[in-house]
Amino acid sequence: MFKTTLKVDGMMCGMCEAHVNDAVRKAFDVKKVTSSHSAGTTEVISETQPDKDKLVAAIEETGYKVLDYTSEPYEKKGFSLFGKK
Repeated sequence: MFKTTLKVDGMMCGMCEAHVNDAVRKAFDVKKVTSSHSAGTTEVISETQPDKDKLVAAIEETGYKVLDYTSEPYEKKGFSLFGKK
C-alpha cells in the first residue's frame, strides 16, 4: 500500500475538499482519500502507487493547483488487545 500526500492550493471550504476527493476517486481505485482546506493537503491511501501526472491532472482539472507531491510505502497501523510479545 502507498500513502500519497499532495499540497493543494485553492481549497477554501468543505465543498472544495469534496470536489478534490471526488476527482481522485473517479480517476483512481483508492482505499481512502481525505483533504483538508485548512492544511491545504490531500492524502490518498491506495494499493498501488498512483501515476503522478494523472493524479495531478485529475485534481487540477477541478480548478485547484497541486504544489507538491510525495508518495511512500504505507503500512496500516494494527490494533491489538493483547500487546506485543
